[in-house]
Amino acid sequence: MNEITAITPQLKDKRRCNIYIDGRFCCGLTLEAAIKYRLKVGEIISPERLSEIQLESEKNTALDKALTHISATKKTEKQVRDFLKGKGYLPAVCDYVLEKMRGYGFIDDKEYAQDYVGFAAAKKGGRLIKMELKAKGVSEEDIEEAIGSLDQGTQEDAARRILEKYMRGKTFDRETLAKAYRYLLGKGFDYETARAALETFGNTDEE
Repeated sequence: MNEITAITPQLKDKRRCNIYIDGRFCCGLTLEAAIKYRLKVGEIISPERLSEIQLESEKNTALDKALTHISATKKTEKQVRDFLKGKGYLPAVCDYVLEKMRGYGFIDDKEYAQDYVGFAAAKKGGRLIKMELKAKGVSEEDIEEAIGSLDQGTQEDAARRILEKYMRGKTFDRETLAKAYRYLLGKGFDYETARAALETFGNTDEE
């Protein structure tokens, strides 16, 4: 069992408060819930009980916040979970919200990955896209399936456009081409695609 050591109002929402357990932030709650369940400093309570209180009193509020969060742009499950955690919601509430959103079809990591690849392919290479999707919490399986839809010709066209923009105002000497080659690699294009793009301007032996 743990002790509630502080209950403080949230700065951005005076209708909510922060609950501290053993001196550390535990979760956020509405003031209404804190009053309803008579939470007070010095009270001994388990994290599980706090989770039950939050789930019962705030699951619909959390769902509304999550739906608002994805209204502008699509999000992955990890991004929604991180958003809710940042708002002070405990794992049980996050699980509830994600389950509901999956059921409604509002989040779908496989679909997100496909859309992201289609959008990003014009500006970066497959290696970088894979890294970014992984950072967003998309599974390896969904990433590989989405990346598999990348057309090599599309990637080569994208690399050439990026290279053309990079080379504007520069001299086409060996050193500059070598830097351009490394620039394309940094954009996530593979060695073959980067070399194919460079053939438009010259050649480089950089590896």
